[in-house]
Amino acid sequence: MILTGKELFRELWQFQGRRRKWQFFALLGLMLVATLLEVVSLGAVLPFLGVLTDAERIFAMRELQPLIAFLQINKPSELIFPVTVIFITVVVFSAIVRLLLMYASIKFSYGIGADLGVKMFRHTLYQDYSIHISRNSSEVINGITRKTSTVANGIVTQILTLITSLSLVLGITMALFFISIKVALVSFFGFGFFYGCIIIFSKNRLINNGQRMADEGNRVIQVLQEGLGGIRDVIIDDNQEFYCKLYRDSDLPYRLAAGNNQFVSNSPRFIMEAAGMSLIAILAYFMIQDGSTIGVVPILGALALGAQRLLPALQLVYSSVTTILGSMPEFSDAMILLRQPLPIIQNNQSDTVPFDDELCLRNINFRHGDDLPYVFSNLNLKIKKGSCTGFIGVTGSGKTTLLDIVMMLLSPTSGEISVDSKVIDNSNKRLWQANISHVPQAVYLSDATIAENIAFGIPKEFIDQDRMRSAAKEAEISEMVNNLKDGYKTKVGENGLMISGGQRQRIGIARALYKQSSVLIFDEATSALDHQTEKRVMDTINNLDNDLTILIIAHRVTTLKRCDQIIDLSEFGNPVVKKYDEIINNIESL
Repeated sequence: MILTGKELFRELWQFQGRRRKWQFFALLGLMLVATLLEVVSLGAVLPFLGVLTDAERIFAMRELQPLIAFLQINKPSELIFPVTVIFITVVVFSAIVRLLLMYASIKFSYGIGADLGVKMFRHTLYQDYSIHISRNSSEVINGITRKTSTVANGIVTQILTLITSLSLVLGITMALFFISIKVALVSFFGFGFFYGCIIIFSKNRLINNGQRMADEGNRVIQVLQEGLGGIRDVIIDDNQEFYCKLYRDSDLPYRLAAGNNQFVSNSPRFIMEAAGMSLIAILAYFMIQDGSTIGVVPILGALALGAQRLLPALQLVYSSVTTILGSMPEFSDAMILLRQPLPIIQNNQSDTVPFDDELCLRNINFRHGDDLPYVFSNLNLKIKKGSCTGFIGVTGSGKTTLLDIVMMLLSPTSGEISVDSKVIDNSNKRLWQANISHVPQAVYLSDATIAENIAFGIPKEFIDQDRMRSAAKEAEISEMVNNLKDGYKTKVGENGLMISGGQRQRIGIARALYKQSSVLIFDEATSALDHQTEKRVMDTINNLDNDLTILIIAHRVTTLKRCDQIIDLSEFGNPVVKKYDEIINNIESL
């Protein structure tokens, strides 16, 4: 769904909380104050310069007599000091308010960026597993990091700058009207027309550059992930230059597009400054030809200050518009992540679906996409509470997919899963998953301590140390950990790069045991262990609790020795229930 700019901005507003909306209106009020002070400071130039050049005339003005009497001024020369103090006070106060406005605007913009980043991350994490495996993670990472910054800096900050600058432009123009109507009209409409034409002619270029930045930004993250994630193979195969070229081919177009947009945003300033100074010089020439220089100086001084304020304000208006246009494609991509639906989160996450009797899969059909073949057709399976069930089959027969369906990471295309006759669907699948501990073939470890990886996802101050050590002992890793200098506080490195594959796998098993779930699922989780360690781990698991339900995809058939039933998926989607002895006899007969 492609939304217009207006729809995107409306959607961004709807995602803001009440606090942010109130902050926005407070900023608008501060912008109004800053604009009024800017107009006052500009208007104060004329009397200030008038007092300096012709104090007698100012002193004789009837409108100022009450003020002169109040200040107890007796002669024209005494006007200079109070007028100077008033002028400096107005200018300084105006600068302070502008600084306050800038600080508040930046804090507001970055606050929105932080809010959006958290919301995007939350919306992404809560998506179904099928969505996660169907898209490239680099797009998500780029959206949450870089494109969130684009929304904060390229959209929100620029909108605030645009509003502030437009207010200043209107305020300064109104002040110039009191000085000279002709000059005000020429300045506002002349310069404004020039900037407007540039925006119209450069609009498509800015949006195209923005789209290139959005696309190439995703590729840059993807190349970094692939190059660094597969660093062992990159080094062995001497592929460093290959990935360097991929990075350069993506990063260079991104930076060139960003540079082009920055040039388009900043380049008119220099032309307009020269045009503004030339206009003042031309006006000075003609005004001097018509009369005395005494009356011309204050007007020219005010015009010079007005131009000094007006041109930067117009440039900020133009720059904000061009930056917003160039940021629109990335803004649109970021909003797609925010638009992801959030599930209804259960009030009590500690609740579980009771599992006291039997897990049933009835008439399960599954395929990964509408244009892909079925992995399972009319599959039926029953797993008793407290039983141990093994799964075997050739590569690609759907063993892992079947366990993903059991865990409701993947929803069946048709058919149903029930636990104790209670159907598991999207409304209660989280409560069913609370029963499950899963150990995959490739265990993910965070760059944290062994203890934090065993108690994964639990703040370290809340880790049950006794429970954690017991899980480590049952996973046959406690002896190794105790021999380390820092013990359970030892860092494992990014994804466990500082430890062996077998140790990483045993930490994954300890993590599953720490949860003390009623269902344990092993997806070739012991394949990295030697035979003796695997046997000890499986003996420990089998002796844990008679009510513990175990599902195993095993690398070695001997791992399935204690299974009550073994599901053979070799016939692709047509499971055959076998016994261990039957499988061993078939192997021996080959």
